[in-house]
Order: sequence, then structure tokens, then C-alpha cells
Amino acid sequence: MPVNTQQPEPGITVVTVDAPPVNALTVRGWFDLAEAVRKAGEDPATHVVVLRAEGRGFNAGVDIKEIQADPGYGALIGANQGCAAAFAAVYDCAVPVIAAVHGFCLGGGIGLVGNADVVVASEDATFALPEVDRGALGAATHLARLVPQHLMRALYYTAGTIDAHQLHHHGSVYAVVPRADLDETALGVARRIAAKDTRVIRAAKQAINGIDVQPVHRSYRFEQGFTFELNLAGVSDAARQDFLDGK
Repeated sequence: MPVNTQQPEPGITVVTVDAPPVNALTVRGWFDLAEAVRKAGEDPATHVVVLRAEGRGFNAGVDIKEIQADPGYGALIGANQGCAAAFAAVYDCAVPVIAAVHGFCLGGGIGLVGNADVVVASEDATFALPEVDRGALGAATHLARLVPQHLMRALYYTAGTIDAHQLHHHGSVYAVVPRADLDETALGVARRIAAKDTRVIRAAKQAINGIDVQPVHRSYRFEQGFTFELNLAGVSDAARQDFLDGK
């Protein structure tokens, strides 16, 4: 299974993505991730969720091979709906979600991290939205939660990369630690939250989401509309194929 759930300590649920080789999730994988996070939050025994990954990097977005193999638009629609579901599950999770990021965090990974409550990262973590190089748009909504507006635009237009230390400077990454210490650092933050009265923390999550100035669900779906336009125009298919061909 590309997504698995464990409860290593009382009050802490760990959701792990493990989809070799690069944690690029299929349509089913995105929906599985959404369900795992949602179920964790619905469990009264869960006080906090840690979202992490195995392998070379945290997340490489959608499985482009799956989309290219579909002669129609079913896989594309499914990927967009699956991403929206997973991002929403993180944002709407009844308890705080801590994202523990290592290696690369690309595309859909930005959507997950941007909607998380707390982000910790390893020193080798890098973050980017290569969407414009794939003929797609999306997750600027979530990148804008990690960096200031003008930096977001520069990174988005150039498909540029930013590292964990830079995000720590901007305050969106809570801690940057050696790779070997990442899981324990995430669990350390989780323990501090889990020790609180979960009734208060769950109310706090609702309150903070309620005063959020950014309508993350609506703005992300708005972005996706332009991806559909690019696909209908034939732009996206050519860009994805160039990527798969290594051009």
C-alpha cells in the first residue's frame, strides 16, 4: 500500500507515504492519502497527525505516466480531484497535522505542506512547483502560504526551487534538522500537542481555520480550471510527454 497508518505513541497517528520510486501518487494513492488523514482526525484517540514519507523524497506530485497512458481525461480529472481531496483532508483534519519533509517536495507535495499546521524539514529538503514545465497550473494557493507573494510568483513562473533553510527564514518551516533527526523532531512537536486537552486543540483547529484569510479550497479549484483549459488546448499533453522523454 502506498499509504499506511501507525500509532507509535498514545495520541499520535503517523501517516506515511511509501510509493517508490519517488512518491508520485496515482489517482488511487491521492484518495487513499485523503482517507487516511481524514480517518485519523475522526479517531477520538488521535490528538495529532504526523504526515511523513519513506524513500528519496517527501512527494513528487501526481503520477504523470498514469495520466499519459489514459487516452481520455479520466486520469487527469481523477488526479485533480484526488489532490483536492488530499489537500482538503490535511486542512480540514480535526486535529493538527505536522508535515515532516525530507528530500524533494514537488507539486502535490506543496499542496500537502502548505495546508499542514506545522512543518518540520530535514536539511536536504527542497520545495518547488514545476507545474508550468508540465503544462499545468495549481498549488500556488499553497505555495503562497509558505512564502511572501512576490517570491511565490517568481518561484511559480520560473519553476524555481527553495530550500528548507529559506522557508525557515520566512517562518513557514518550524525547524530544520539533520535527516537522521527528522522523525524524532516531528514526534517531539507532536508529543507537545498530544499532551494538551484534545477538546481544546480540536476547537483551536476549527477556530484557526475559521479566521484564515485564504479560502484554500476555492482558490485551488479555481487554479485547476486553467489546467483543464491547457489540456483541452493540447498544451499539457505535449509538455508531459517532453518530461517523460527527458527533454
